[in-house]
Amino acid sequence: MDWLKDLNFIQYILLGAGIVVLMYVIVLYNNLVTLKNNVSKAWANIDVLLKQRHEELPKLIATCKKYMEYEKGVLEKITELRNAVNQFRAEGNIEGLGKAETELRGVLGRLFALAENYPDLKTNQTFLHLQGRISSLENAIADRRELYNESATINNIRIEQFPDMLVALLFRSKHRVLLEFTEEETGPVDVNALFKE
Repeated sequence: MDWLKDLNFIQYILLGAGIVVLMYVIVLYNNLVTLKNNVSKAWANIDVLLKQRHEELPKLIATCKKYMEYEKGVLEKITELRNAVNQFRAEGNIEGLGKAETELRGVLGRLFALAENYPDLKTNQTFLHLQGRISSLENAIADRRELYNESATINNIRIEQFPDMLVALLFRSKHRVLLEFTEEETGPVDVNALFKE
């Protein structure tokens, strides 16, 4: 009968160890779910700002068209890039979005520099309001991109660390792509070149 008591004791130890392991897996899983949702929330914040900018750009172009007769190429490029950003955003294509965003920011900078050559446009209240609004949205998008990249990085680190990676593999947690910055966007701005174009 002593062996029966020993067997019960071993069963209790194994059952207790199993419960501890199960609780640990549940905690890891819940942490990974939180990280996944933080990345989704950060992306949703970017998405809202991109939609707002998407709505403002046609107004800016319409205002500029009245004054900028010779800058149609710049205005058409903004429209083309606006459409590309919207398409990549809708598809969830982070890499394509990052590249199109970089190019759009550059062309918008060129547009605002070109506006200096049009005194009537520079004093137009609609243009000034839209310029300020779009600049504000650009700054907010940059801030949200930083938050998204931070959330995605934390997610990626956790799903690659042991023992989290075991739970991540079990529940098919995904690696998140970062919004990349090009050298052009992170490098110094040549203001003189913007005025020459």
